[in-house]
This record gives sequence, C-alpha cells and structure tokens, in this order.
Amino acid sequence: MSAADEPGDDATTAPTAGTATTPETGPRPAPGSDPDYPVEPVPPHARRSLFSLAVVLTGFTLFTPTMLAGAQVGVAFPLGPLLGVLALGSLVLGLYVAAIGWIGARSNLTTVMMARYTLGTRGAKFASLLLGGTQIGWYGVSIATVGLLVAQVAGWGGTGAALVMVLAGAVMGVTAYIGYQGMYWLSVVSVPLLLALAGWVGWRALAETGGVAGLAAIEPTATLPLTAAVTIIVGTFASGGTQAPNWTRFARTPAAGFWSSLIAFFGGQLLMLACGAVGALAFGEGDFVLVLFQLGLVAWGVVFLVANIWTTNDNAAYAVGVAGAEIFNTRSRKPWVLACVVIGTALAVTGIYDHLIGYLTWLGILIPPLGGVIIGDFLLRRRGELPDSATLPAVRWEVVAVYVAASVAAWWSSEAGWFIPPVVGVLVAAGGALAVHRRPAARAAG
Repeated sequence: MSAADEPGDDATTAPTAGTATTPETGPRPAPGSDPDYPVEPVPPHARRSLFSLAVVLTGFTLFTPTMLAGAQVGVAFPLGPLLGVLALGSLVLGLYVAAIGWIGARSNLTTVMMARYTLGTRGAKFASLLLGGTQIGWYGVSIATVGLLVAQVAGWGGTGAALVMVLAGAVMGVTAYIGYQGMYWLSVVSVPLLLALAGWVGWRALAETGGVAGLAAIEPTATLPLTAAVTIIVGTFASGGTQAPNWTRFARTPAAGFWSSLIAFFGGQLLMLACGAVGALAFGEGDFVLVLFQLGLVAWGVVFLVANIWTTNDNAAYAVGVAGAEIFNTRSRKPWVLACVVIGTALAVTGIYDHLIGYLTWLGILIPPLGGVIIGDFLLRRRGELPDSATLPAVRWEVVAVYVAASVAAWWSSEAGWFIPPVVGVLVAAGGALAVHRRPAARAAG
C-alpha cells in the first residue's frame, strides 16, 4: 500500500447524499460542509486504512514533553525496575485507548459525540468542556516547549521566547485547520524525524554511560511511588487518548481502530518515555530541553522538536475543534480550532509549562473515568449499538453520578497511594455504567 493511498477515499464506494464526486479524488462533501464530519458519523467513502490511522496517532504520541515525564520517572528507579514501570504505564494507557478507539471505529463518532449517548445531549457539554479545555492546555504546554528551547539556543530573554511561542502557535494551527488530511501528511514527514532523534538520544546515552551495564549501575537520585509513576505516565495522554475516537472514527474496520490505537499509545508512548528516562539517567538532567544541549543536538534538536511537537499540537487543536462543534452544535470545527490557537498560545506565554507534572497528575485522575463510562455504556450496555439520537435525554444523571463517584475513587487512590488511580477510575466508571443499566432492567423483570 502506498502512502499516496492513505488520505484518499475508497473510490469503490458509492457516494452518499450531500457529497460530490470527481474522477481524480472520488466522493467529496458538498460545498460548505466540513470534510471531517465533526458532528456526524464518518461515511464509508471518507474512511482511512490502518496504516493511515497509525501514522496520525503515532505522530500524536511522539511528543517531546512525554520525555519530560519519562525523565522524572527515570531518576527514581534503577534501570531494571524502571523498564518495568514504563512498560506497565504504557500498557495501561495503550489498552485503555485501544478499547475506546475500537468504540470510535464502531460508531464512527468523535468522543464528545459519543458522550451524548452516554451522558445525554446536555451532559455531553461537560465532556466537551473537560476534554477540549485540557487540549487547550496541552497546546500551551507544547508551544512553551518550543519557545523556551529556541530562546535558549538563540540566547534570547523572555520577550524572545514569547514571540517564538506566538509564531509557533499560529503556524501549528494550520494543519488542524485543514483537517485529517493535513495532519496525515505532516505525520508522514515528521514521524521518521522523531524516530531518528530518539535513536540518536539513546545511542549517545549508552555511549556516555558505558553501555547497558553502565546505565544499570546508576543509582536513583529521587524517590517516587509506583502508583504515582504510573499515574504520571498515563496522565501524559489521558486526555488525548480519551479522544482517540476523533481519529479512529475514520477507520474502515473496528479492528483497525483498536490496533492503530495500541500501536501509538503503547509503542509510541513507551519509546518517548524510555528516551526521556535514559537521557535523565545518563546526563542527570530531568529537563529534556537541557539534555538535548548536553548531547550537542542544538540545531538538529530545534528542527526535530518543532516538527514533531507540531504533530501533537495540531491533534490537540483538532480535538478542541470537534469539542467546540459539539458544544455549539455546528457543522464546522474551524472556528474552535482558531480559538484553541489563541487561548493555548496565551497560556504558554503566561507560564503553563512550569506546572506540567501536576497538570499531568490531575489529568490521570479526572479524564480516564470519563472514558470509563463511555466504554462501560457502549461495550457492556449497548454492545456497540447506538439508539435513535432523537430519543436521548438531556442529562443521564445516573451516569453523571457514576462519573463523579469514579473520579472520587481515582482521587482517593492517588491520595492513599493505593493501586493505580487511572485504572481505578476506569474500572469504577465502567462497572458503574453497567450497574445503572442493570438496576432498571431488574426492576422491569420483577
């Protein structure tokens, strides 16, 4: 399969109502409509292959701030246990995202549109605000990373960094504004670049410490409970992963949605964490920006980081776009993409970068229960089938109560240091969604 096939439509499928057809490109949406269908199921002619989805989602997860989380975890464990912790956290995240990604491919809806079926038409507004708001925050984190790195390389002060953030914020919104096709081609170019950067970091780290044996001999310089470490790992993409249906809804089969999510959110996540952790062990520096300088990758580092942070940031802005479309029930995501660019850039300039780890921890507590109630509702209750949207209530209060209870359970797990808070949140939420369905069914049977 060639890369040129990926963004194109399946020309063998007959066009649906409201689309136009050209001999070169196949079916296309009617003039004035959004080609990414933010509030509608993606029609068959617009769906993509497993390769295309894996490229886009992997570009999303190859995120240099994830290396910062890996660096924080890396200095707290010896090499052997560290690899186990990174693999465990990535597996938890990967399986969670793969499950919700399968649902997205089955329903062909975005996460926030699926939330209408789980939380109700008005209850879904909360999901849109929560998920869209956190992605605006990630947009700011990414812009701050670029601005601070470039300013350090150039020897500029705070004003220079702020100007870079503004420029990067504007440029990185372009592919999100274009949509899936723009994000795909950016990822095709950028993913190999970041893989090369990751390989270079790993090779230099091994050379610096005397190989694997040298890395294994390094003693931890910090302490971190296992549960906190896994929460940080899951928190890096708890929000983004919950929104994987925004892209897996384009899958041609549910299996493609599952495997593309697992490839990206287990494999890509583990790679980024491992590179950050190894860099911290080898150079004693938890900030990956400074690790790059120590590796002598200043010029190439700027090029690679800008290109690959872009692949995550456009996904974040895109997620805000579809959340905004759901909130205001509009058929276009583009105005909300622009809003993300403006607000996210402002957050970067005001210093959100300094609060990254605490932000990730809270994401690991609050976001997974939302995905859990969707998983429980669709997989356990609906078996993946959607009811008529005209019959949906404004708010399904019983499911909202389940979400609140699951969030409290995840928070308690974090405070008590018991088990893994994101896992607790997902399990309580999924189980609660099933329980609130069975109770009325049992009453009806009685």
